[in-house]
Amino acid sequence: MTTAYLQKILTARVYDVAVESPLELAPTLSQRMGNRIYLKREDIQSVFSFKLRGAYNKMANLTPAQLKHGVICASAGNHAQGVALSAARLGCRAVIVMPTTTPPVKIEAVKARGGEVVLFGDSYTDAYNHALTLEKKHKLTFVHPFDDPDVIAGQGTIAMEILRQHQGPIHAIFVPIGGGGLIAGVAAFVKAVRPDIKVIGVQTSDSDAMARSLKAGRRITMPDVGLFSDGTAVKLVGEETFRLARKYVDDVIVVDTDAVCAAIKDVFQDTRSILEPAGALAVAGVKEYIERAKANKKPILNETLITIPSGANMNFDRLRFVSERAEVGEAREAVFAVTIPEERGSFKRFCELVGPRNVTEFNYRISDAKEAHVFVGLQISNREEPGKVQKNFEKHGFRTLDLTHDELAKLHIRHLVGGKSALAHNELLYRFEFPERPGALMRFLDSMAPNWNISLFHYRNQGGDVGRILVGLQVPKKEMKAFREFLSTLGYRHWDESENPAYKLFL
Repeated sequence: MTTAYLQKILTARVYDVAVESPLELAPTLSQRMGNRIYLKREDIQSVFSFKLRGAYNKMANLTPAQLKHGVICASAGNHAQGVALSAARLGCRAVIVMPTTTPPVKIEAVKARGGEVVLFGDSYTDAYNHALTLEKKHKLTFVHPFDDPDVIAGQGTIAMEILRQHQGPIHAIFVPIGGGGLIAGVAAFVKAVRPDIKVIGVQTSDSDAMARSLKAGRRITMPDVGLFSDGTAVKLVGEETFRLARKYVDDVIVVDTDAVCAAIKDVFQDTRSILEPAGALAVAGVKEYIERAKANKKPILNETLITIPSGANMNFDRLRFVSERAEVGEAREAVFAVTIPEERGSFKRFCELVGPRNVTEFNYRISDAKEAHVFVGLQISNREEPGKVQKNFEKHGFRTLDLTHDELAKLHIRHLVGGKSALAHNELLYRFEFPERPGALMRFLDSMAPNWNISLFHYRNQGGDVGRILVGLQVPKKEMKAFREFLSTLGYRHWDESENPAYKLFL
């Protein structure tokens, strides 16, 4: 069967619409991970994804009668764009059924290429079932996004290009998996030509249908799938793709959302391109693979590892979330809840314990006469550091919870720390701006009089040139002159927000 797929891939018709994408070294990532990591840049295809290869190969093999009636597909977006582009090239009608959760950028891109969009259901599976109904009703030909030999062969041309572009030793090729079309094509070609090369799939922990299916020895249907990596949000993998994966895929690595966000950042740093979550899966996978080997005392060094960044149809609105979570995914930020005594000087003593570490976030609101709860983010250098930081805080009498991997804390609590407080009497609210550099926060605290109680504190490092702090201060009336002198000599821009209506409503 390998020979049959080898022939299908070698004769696939993809280059009417696709280009041979470059295979580029990621220099910064390679240096950091101690291996040569290459990016097979499928994100720069005309539809910003590899999907047009399989779609066009399938449609180019249809009969004139089938093309005359038109085609239909179900897709989260990238396959849809491939079908729409191929239909425009071949002069036929294309109906595209997309989940209602599809990012607007993908819907508009499909419409712009002449596709007729029908929105239905929350997942690919819902859209797929509706497309099958429309297929019969309108006598259209279904173009499957992954479970079709012609589609699989079209995607397999990526492996053909990789082996032609890099003829030296390759340790492994990392491939994102949704329904399995890409990895089935890549694995079928690689194992026929270079069986020594490992083919490793990558999935998100909340959309790992292929990993579960391979473990069970049969196709597993997931009741729900995570939608962050919408391009791989598939509840049930293909029958043919599962058969090929079972036969040829060496391993499947599962990564979390934070790891995917970190991978998007890694690729941006090396290429200045922004991948969609599904497009960054392979990069997240190669990092996890190297880290896992290191943890098992079998380090992988100076190997050639190839990843397939499969798409760049990123919804711009998601970038805020990606940047927020990338630091945790890269083990650059740890998040803690720390309980400190509500007494003068303890806040500063806590900050001294933080030491030279860069503070990425600081949230605090006075709420109890005896204890204060602080939500703090710290820049770290490795995955072992949060544990050491926690022990150090506790050694000095500050009860500490490590929230680095707590979804509730990272998604919601960090934005909700605060509220009204009966203890915040005679409070002044000031907003400050200062040059963002390590140690600036401590210099700010050092300049304040020790007998001014901090009743509110909010700071988040946004990666800009300027740091912004919101501070609530309880300054005795007799010390207002000293407070005004403090403001004038501080040297930082500041604004009195004590009469701000939003502050009065919520804080």
